[in-house]
Parts: sequence; C-alpha cells; structure tokens
Amino acid sequence: MNVMIVGCGRVGSQLALILSQEGHNVTIIDKNPDSFKRLGVSFNGVMVTGTGFDEGLLKELKIDRQDAFVSVTSGDNTNLMASQIAKKMFKVPRVIARVYDPTRAEIYRKLGLDIISGTVLVAAMIRDKIIENRFTGYLVETGELGVIEIPVSDELKGKRAGELAIPDEFLVIVIERKKRVIIPQPDTRLELGDKVMGVVRTTSLKRVKEKFKL
Repeated sequence: MNVMIVGCGRVGSQLALILSQEGHNVTIIDKNPDSFKRLGVSFNGVMVTGTGFDEGLLKELKIDRQDAFVSVTSGDNTNLMASQIAKKMFKVPRVIARVYDPTRAEIYRKLGLDIISGTVLVAAMIRDKIIENRFTGYLVETGELGVIEIPVSDELKGKRAGELAIPDEFLVIVIERKKRVIIPQPDTRLELGDKVMGVVRTTSLKRVKEKFKL
C-alpha cells in the first residue's frame, strides 16, 4: 500500500514505523525537519519537509497514487484542511484525520470525513477503568461495541467457548491462558484460571455481567 502521513509527532512517527516495517510504501511530511529523528535509522520511507495542505507539494509527491492519506499533526485546522484537500481534490480512496475537539470531530464526520478523536477515545477508556474495571468500551467509534474480560471460575470450567455466546450480544474472541493468547474455536474448552475476552454490545453489558456474575 502507498500511504502518505502528515505529521511526524509521536503518533505519526509510530504509524510510519509500523507501516514501513509491514512493507508498505510510506511518505511522511512535517514542517519541522528535526521531527524525522523520531523515525530512527530503520525507517526506509520518504521524509519530506513541508505542510500537508500545500497542493503543489502533494502533486510533486504523487498524492494521486496514494491508497491512503492520514493527517495527525497537533493542529485540528491543519488536519481537517489537509484531509479535505486529499479527499475532495485528489480523490484519495482512504483519508483519515485526527481531531482533538470532539464537537468539531462530529461535525466533520457528518460531512463525510473519516475522523479519529483521540480525546473522546482516551476519555472513554479512562472512564471504563474507573467505572467498569473489566470492560473497555469504544471497540468501534460509535460506542456500540466493547470488550469485556471474564475470569473462568469453577462454574465455567470445562465449557466450550461457543457455549458462552449470546446471539447478537456477546461473543468470545480471545482466551488468555498462562501468558499465552489463544484465538478459540467454538469447541475450545475453558480451563480454570483462563481469562476470556469477548465482544459485547454496550446496551447488553448489564445483562452479560449478570449472566457471568461479574
């Protein structure tokens, strides 16, 4: 995949390194050339000093050949402007912008931009740690799905993973067993001491917690 990233801060640099290590062709843009030091010597992508809304620079970097465009600078205005240019002018198939302001994030999401609001996601995760210590919400940004942790007790020992499923409400996706991670089949047997991780609808959380006595 050809991916263009605007912003070589903590998020942008890590994203660039991950994609590069996976074998994707990465171009990363930042107005501060010193920011590229975060990439280290292992990065084999293209590093460009400039701004993500400079149409001339984007054309020069062949933005029309990109499969994805991501803007993750520290400024909402920059991210929104760069993303709109990539999506509306250059028709990049996949465009994602990070936006800190939750209100603006929702407005631009309704206008068709793919928005990641770290402020909302982090706040929701901290809330879950405070209120629901076995639940992590926002598996998807709509908040409809979350992940719940269920310790395997004597009552659940020996049951099959598929037996725990509740249609359209809960599904086992991972079993943690003695520091190993298992992706279970429906007939995988649970052992005492296992930790089961399952996808749950947030509207069904109370019912699922009651069923498994959490």
